[in-house]
Amino acid sequence: MSFTGKYQLQSQENFEPFMKALGLPDDQIQKGKDLKSTTEIVQDGKKFTVTVTTGTKVMKNEFTIGEESEIELMTGEKAKALVQMEGNNKLIANVKGMKSVTELNGDTITHTMTLGDVTCKRVSKRI
Repeated sequence: MSFTGKYQLQSQENFEPFMKALGLPDDQIQKGKDLKSTTEIVQDGKKFTVTVTTGTKVMKNEFTIGEESEIELMTGEKAKALVQMEGNNKLIANVKGMKSVTELNGDTITHTMTLGDVTCKRVSKRI
């Protein structure tokens, strides 16, 4: 199953508490909570390029399954991450104490991020 495509954010749960747990300032959280981000994923075998556009902010990360890569977090900070694939439709990464699971089901991507006891769930549809 290929992740390649463009996805528009449809819904999110626990965005504000999760962003607070990450350490984002309130003004940034307020600006970001109502913006519908677009995620473009290009998959070439085990190599991925993920570009997330939220308003005027563009965050681009490239990684290869099973290899350590440097990725940019939502805070703008860069950190080392190892992304693994489970089955053919689930990407799992652990970055700085945060667990990120991205699951593709048909035309829907569910991205679940957990930091401590706070979980944020974002659902995007292919456009």
